[in-house]
Amino acid sequence: MSYADQLFINMCQDILDNGTSTEGEKVRPRWEDGTTAYTIKRFGVVSRYDLCREFPAVTLRKTALKNCMDEILWIYQKKSSNIHDLNSHIWDEWADSTGSIGKAYGYQIGVKSRYKEGMMDQMDRVLYDLKNNPFSRRIITNTYVHHDLSEMNLYPCAYSVTYNVTQKKDADRLTLNMVLHQRSQDVLMANNWNVCQYAILLMMVAQVCDMVPGELLHVIADAHIYDRHVDLVKDLIRRECYPAPRVTLNPEVKDFYDFTTADLLVENYQAGPQIKHIPVAI
Repeated sequence: MSYADQLFINMCQDILDNGTSTEGEKVRPRWEDGTTAYTIKRFGVVSRYDLCREFPAVTLRKTALKNCMDEILWIYQKKSSNIHDLNSHIWDEWADSTGSIGKAYGYQIGVKSRYKEGMMDQMDRVLYDLKNNPFSRRIITNTYVHHDLSEMNLYPCAYSVTYNVTQKKDADRLTLNMVLHQRSQDVLMANNWNVCQYAILLMMVAQVCDMVPGELLHVIADAHIYDRHVDLVKDLIRRECYPAPRVTLNPEVKDFYDFTTADLLVENYQAGPQIKHIPVAI
């Protein structure tokens, strides 16, 4: 099995065995039929993935890696919060008549601030610092901006990324590591999707900064399995697992803003079948 499979299975089993239920409590999410969507949850789930070892894709079922990358490019490269700039329908339920999800995600990454080096948005600042001051402990993006929350159609779930550079002994290049902070996660729908997304972001940023992608540390405050997902999760984690796929980027790309999903190269991704018609809590 892939290492991501092992972590996912252990996490799900821990939530099922040791989690606490929100049943009967006042919660926001609802199912499509209007029924309250309760969860079994664990507080403070932390997972660590080493991209030097393998790409962190589960094989219990296939994660759509190019769609993962497309959403990351939508947020951090296009800096968009309009679904018409996205090549999937994952945000359709939260978009208004113009396609906007409000001042969320890409909008926040694209807001420019004044620095002594000039006006830069959050992603441009990350790239500037990694190239000019890589050992800074201040290389962070954040989309959870309180004064704009009322204008977001959904508060950001994966909201903060911290970049941290290390120098391995005798290595000719620096290693780029990342911490992804997530306030809330629907484990069945989003866990490996988010992991793969930010692994790809880490790989892209490392490549254009002439670094090696290292560790991805994923911190989830509220990791939960929805009540209507419990049986699906139990079945999923009993499936056969396979070795991790090989995932690389087109080495010719040297500018972050030149990446497209065609530059993601996926080899030998063997996985179980998709789970169809998963109910989504909104």
